[in-house]
Amino acid sequence: MISWFVMLALAAEPTYAKPELLIDGPTLVKQAAKVHILDARPKKDYDKGHIPGAVHVPVETWAKAMAGRPDEAAWAKTLGQFGLRPDRPIVVVGTPRTVDAARVWWILRFWGFEQVRLLDGGLPAYVAAGGKQSTEAPKVEVTKPELRKQTQRLATKDEILEGLKKGDLGPLVDARSEGEHCGTDVKAKRGGSIPEAKHLEWTATLDKDGKFKSAAELQKLFKEVGIDPTKPATTYCQSGGRAAVMAFALELVGGKPARNYYGSWSEWGNDEKTPIVKPRKEK
Repeated sequence: MISWFVMLALAAEPTYAKPELLIDGPTLVKQAAKVHILDARPKKDYDKGHIPGAVHVPVETWAKAMAGRPDEAAWAKTLGQFGLRPDRPIVVVGTPRTVDAARVWWILRFWGFEQVRLLDGGLPAYVAAGGKQSTEAPKVEVTKPELRKQTQRLATKDEILEGLKKGDLGPLVDARSEGEHCGTDVKAKRGGSIPEAKHLEWTATLDKDGKFKSAAELQKLFKEVGIDPTKPATTYCQSGGRAAVMAFALELVGGKPARNYYGSWSEWGNDEKTPIVKPRKEK
């Protein structure tokens, strides 16, 4: 029999602010036929075996399309070719600890798809729960989705510059490695970080199996680096992928949509007019 003290401790355990953003393996096994599944893994892995009915997403193509000025008409046509509808639940499947699934999740949320979930732990979580796989690509019924651009999910270089100037930018999170953040690992014309950015590498939000850490662990993690996940934040990395993981984790535990500076360091670090800092590495 569980004691009153144990029950009290369990009741006090923090929970995700938005648990509906995730779906676990056993649940997906039961609901696979009722949701639209997008597979964000490499095509060669998809061809070897995927969840029956899952449609493969060319993530690199989507990533490049979002890097320019996202055109609503063009994206409506693209997403329609994948049979997507805003009123049907979508589950994005990736490999464990992948940024690709999170990038697809963020792109869909930007275009107004509200019922989008990530498979926690990627395809292995589905397989471990007894899920079957197929090598057949499904037939897709083309749709004409009406998109609703969610501009509060995207940050631009000019908006960040203005926020730094006015001092009202809010929490800014660098999801890259420590070397990139400190400027010792240079992946643009200049190395370093955006001023005022807190550093938290995206991998810190995940367990070794690729599943997101518990609400208590995430809350502690964000608190240690001085980030309040209940306040709207802005995330960035090199090209928007790792930043999408961080944006997901922030919304999962804090409940507020985070802005993804999608241009990230590939834009900021290659513009000689943007301010940069080079923080010291943590000992």
